Amino acid sequence: MKLVSDPAIADKIRKMNQRVRWQDPAIMERGIDQTQLVLDDKKSEEPEFSFLVVGDSGSGAHPGHNPQRQVAKLMQPHQQECSFMLHTGDVVYLVGSSEYYQKNFIKPYREFLLGGEDYRRIAYDQMIFKQPILPVPGNHDYYDLPLIYGLASLAAMPVRHLFPSKLNFDVGAHGSWKGDAYAKAFLDYLKAFMLPGDLARHLDEHYTAKTDTGRCLRYQPGQFTRLPNRYYSFRYGGIDFFALDSNTFNAPLPLPATQEGDASRQELSKRRDELERQKMQFMEESAKLNPDNHSEAEKLDDSQHQVSQIEEMIVDIDKQLGSDEKTVTDIDQLEWLKHRLIKSWNTADVRGRIIYFHHPPYVSETTKWNQSQTLAVRDRLRTVLNAVAEVVGSNTGDRPLVDLVLNGHAHCLEHLETVDTGSADSRIHWIVCGGSGYSLRRQRTEGPDLMEDQKLVAHSRLFVGRNGNGSLKRRPYSCLRIDVKEGSTPKFIVRPLVAEWYQREWHNYEMQSFQI
Repeated sequence: MKLVSDPAIADKIRKMNQRVRWQDPAIMERGIDQTQLVLDDKKSEEPEFSFLVVGDSGSGAHPGHNPQRQVAKLMQPHQQECSFMLHTGDVVYLVGSSEYYQKNFIKPYREFLLGGEDYRRIAYDQMIFKQPILPVPGNHDYYDLPLIYGLASLAAMPVRHLFPSKLNFDVGAHGSWKGDAYAKAFLDYLKAFMLPGDLARHLDEHYTAKTDTGRCLRYQPGQFTRLPNRYYSFRYGGIDFFALDSNTFNAPLPLPATQEGDASRQELSKRRDELERQKMQFMEESAKLNPDNHSEAEKLDDSQHQVSQIEEMIVDIDKQLGSDEKTVTDIDQLEWLKHRLIKSWNTADVRGRIIYFHHPPYVSETTKWNQSQTLAVRDRLRTVLNAVAEVVGSNTGDRPLVDLVLNGHAHCLEHLETVDTGSADSRIHWIVCGGSGYSLRRQRTEGPDLMEDQKLVAHSRLFVGRNGNGSLKRRPYSCLRIDVKEGSTPKFIVRPLVAEWYQREWHNYEMQSFQI
């Protein structure tokens, strides 16, 4: 029984293009770059600034506690000193439904919203941020309900009644409609402008910023806080930020049409069957738990997240079994990144580069470190960086092509550094910030060193995730504050902020900062 369905990559690209009226004649004739924004807060030229990072936050309250709200409270003392918040995806669980934006996004982040003191009156598609929130879409922001649940919703049957358990997955009557809820919440939804005159007036009012790539959207905190596209870039304090949609270049490479490939398919099918068996076992056992009993409520919470974790693993296997020579990759976005990175290195005013997107290429969390999507994203990003390196050559000196890569998807906080990988993704710092509200997960038992073809490629320097067992189990939810320092080669001071749920109490603290 599938709980979620993941739309095809071609559908994601096509639908998102329609929503922003990609390269509409009115846009083209004005020379507008739909992948660029200017953050107009009167401080973007200052060389020292700070920003916040969260990810995989979009859940409601767990039994007896609300991690996402606790993490939001951690950020409040830093809010005035930080210029913006980056969100690494999975804004709303379980299927990115518009029904859950109020509970799982607007309510916990109300201090960042204009009119947040009366947050119940804020519609998900009318949000204005007084403190900028700049997200990328996660896989759950694209997920939909399988057909059987969609049909059930038409019959006015609450979907959760179909589950033979007491699990509550924050699933309503529909899914994300292939990312439509995310698009209406955060993107400049130009599809809504039916009359040419209305579109023209809107473009002339809000696409007034000028950069070396043409006119672009002016993001004005407290006034107009929309993003131009599902992937985009902006410059702040001399740092180029590149926000990507990794949901459209994470398709696994095809299994070979050989005897070895057939054996892999059989092994994957067996693994999938075993995961389905485990999922049903968790769901059946949860039916015996009493949510009004504190200890059983925590077991129910754990069971719910085990089921969700298994479902993601099944989706990953389905992607491998469904891959073939026609596997779609978002070549346009990857080419865009390549050209923008080259341009960034050839621009004297730029002193650093940060990329952020959902799926981490390097991670040691137990369920994600060797998933096919992880390896596919690593391969595609590495190909882009290799192409950039061929062009910029010695211009980089001894610096890596990118100063920092930020990701989510893995439910933990982790800092890794690549060594000499043999490619242009060497000596880069990677931070996974995916422990900001949903279920936390453990580090893999194999240890912190990541190998590739029996060669060390990355080392995990810090891992913050679920640990301990029974009454000693710790759940350290997290976010980041990153301070960017002045200098032609900027230094980044990373400050992990942690809200730990332990023995039914919150213990909030700031971990020791580190410099990259």
